[in-house]
Amino acid sequence: MSKISIIIAREFNERVRKRSFLITTILTPLLMVGLIGAMIAMMTMRSGEVKHIEVIDSSGVVASRLESTGTIQYEPTQRTLEEINTSHPDTWGVLVVGADVMTNSSNVQLYTYSSSTLETEMSIAGDIEQIVEAEKLKGYDIENLPQILDEVRTNVSLTAYKIDDSGSQKESSSALAMGLAYVLGILMYMFVLLYGVQVMNGVIEEKNSKVLEVVVSSVRPFQLMMGKIVGIALVAVTQFIIWVAILGIAGAAMIQFMVPSDVLALAQAGAGAGMPGAVGMTDNAELVTVLSNVMDFSYIGKMLVVFLIFFVGGYLLYAGMFAAVGSAVDNVQDAQQFQMPITLPLVLGLIGMINAMQDPTSSMAFWLSIIPFTSPMVMVARIPYGVPGWELALSIVLLVATFIVMVWLAGKIYRVGIFMYGKKPTFSELIKWISYKS
Repeated sequence: MSKISIIIAREFNERVRKRSFLITTILTPLLMVGLIGAMIAMMTMRSGEVKHIEVIDSSGVVASRLESTGTIQYEPTQRTLEEINTSHPDTWGVLVVGADVMTNSSNVQLYTYSSSTLETEMSIAGDIEQIVEAEKLKGYDIENLPQILDEVRTNVSLTAYKIDDSGSQKESSSALAMGLAYVLGILMYMFVLLYGVQVMNGVIEEKNSKVLEVVVSSVRPFQLMMGKIVGIALVAVTQFIIWVAILGIAGAAMIQFMVPSDVLALAQAGAGAGMPGAVGMTDNAELVTVLSNVMDFSYIGKMLVVFLIFFVGGYLLYAGMFAAVGSAVDNVQDAQQFQMPITLPLVLGLIGMINAMQDPTSSMAFWLSIIPFTSPMVMVARIPYGVPGWELALSIVLLVATFIVMVWLAGKIYRVGIFMYGKKPTFSELIKWISYKS
């Protein structure tokens, strides 16, 4: 164990002390926050350009009732399309409404003099739909129909509650669950693949530099492989903890700056746990529920602990296989032949993660969260929705058992492969290496 500890310390210190590690560890979460902020800003920003649209209405019903907005200005006209084409200095487009629009709703055309967007076209179509529908309703000759429609129009704000085994209830947020499932699943995929490949590349580099021939004179190959795997795992865990801390601080600052004070006060008061039904006191019920869950440290802590457990298990499972591949080849190009069987389960897990986000209790989501090769991604995607304890325990036990067997098999390949040069082995040869006696 002392020899393994020395190897672990060497692998950890070599990577953590690199300037690239410090830069990526600090800049990556800041870039993530900046990217999210930029996406929100771009979604809320508008160009401010006012689109002047001349309306040629052969039906005599639509043009006079179209209401202009801040970005779209409707201007009824008596000119023909050909006349407008010859002179349109300020016109963005021409809307042509057919005479039979009441019976043929597709008889509407939009001609533009610059690129159009789906949002603009949907907005114009929506304006026309409202006018046509209102005109059709007049045919029923109902008195005060617009007023009646306004009075019966209702927006329902649904608050969902999760009841646990003890009978206590707590507001739950499907939006937060889906967001966490997506983020945790993607992070799991990235971490396992990224650091697993680092193990493989490290073995290939040391093998080509002949360093391994010297090292294995003092330690057993299995000890060397375990030290390398665990050392890089500690690098990943360290980086993840730092990311969580930076993102937590940045997220708290963004919440304080962007969330209305009344909504924040409700969430801080424990609307999700100690004040059932309190979210009904505000129109931002979903936002209050999300924030109250985010501020629940036991909830977030559970997510992080489960993520780390499955990351360590998934990483050890795949890192052993990547280490075996690295020991069996002399360069990264030759490794691609053996990488495919390793990465396919990861991709399958990523697909299963998407299925679990949409239906976390489906049979596919269940089995993919139990099978060790896909459970690291799928189970962490199911956790935000709530998973029975026995399923979680079964998944962890199977994952641990599988990575122990896989590391043992990888060690048998590793001890032979690190001394093989100039030849790319086949899959049948790898099986023979496993069968060799120690």
